[in-house]
Amino acid sequence: MKSTPRYKAVHQYIKKLIISGELVEGALLPSENELCERFQVTRPTVRQALTSLVQDGYIYKHHGKGSIVASQHKTLGLLSFKGFSEVLKETPEAVDTKVLEGPKVQDWPEDFFYPLSSKVLKQGCLFIKRLRLVNASPVMLEYTWLPNKNLTGFTEITFDRHSLFGTLGSKYHIEVSSVDQHIRAIVANGKTAPALDLEVGAPLLHIYRKYGTNQKDFNLYSSLFCNTDKYALSSEFK
Repeated sequence: MKSTPRYKAVHQYIKKLIISGELVEGALLPSENELCERFQVTRPTVRQALTSLVQDGYIYKHHGKGSIVASQHKTLGLLSFKGFSEVLKETPEAVDTKVLEGPKVQDWPEDFFYPLSSKVLKQGCLFIKRLRLVNASPVMLEYTWLPNKNLTGFTEITFDRHSLFGTLGSKYHIEVSSVDQHIRAIVANGKTAPALDLEVGAPLLHIYRKYGTNQKDFNLYSSLFCNTDKYALSSEFK
């Protein structure tokens, strides 16, 4: 695209080579002069692209050698059915949560992605929209729905600082016991791309989840959009 900065075009090209495996771990990138000639750009433009690749963890600089492809990205154990806070609380990463909406009482969305009983539909739901960040990079856009049942004071809780699963357990004696999840590959659209600091059309993982609990007819539901640009996902943290 014409609006794409020149350094970003260089950055994206090299990143694609690394992700595709054409440039493997330990491989030496072409010199700055070679990159300038190949892309018909100035040396400051190439250096900006390389600096950006270093910041994103794709390469590192070795004095006397040049730019070298780094090891694979760290993985986040977000495919575990544990909550985000529980999964990452023991890691050295800087983890943050931004509440974008809620918690608030509302009707269940029409054409919800899991079937709901008439009883649950009548209760309405509690809704939270949150953005999850690791080392200041957005990794997950999370929409969560809970039955509006016996959760006094729930809308007053600030879930940027409190764990949802931890709060349900300690305050309401509701323990998550199982999860049913469906994962598919999609592309970022006009809603998800800005939130996850991606371009429209960038790859995403979309996860639908239904959490079972120790209380009959009380299930939690989540729709998760995961940005794997900097971190891969697994069932454990590495």
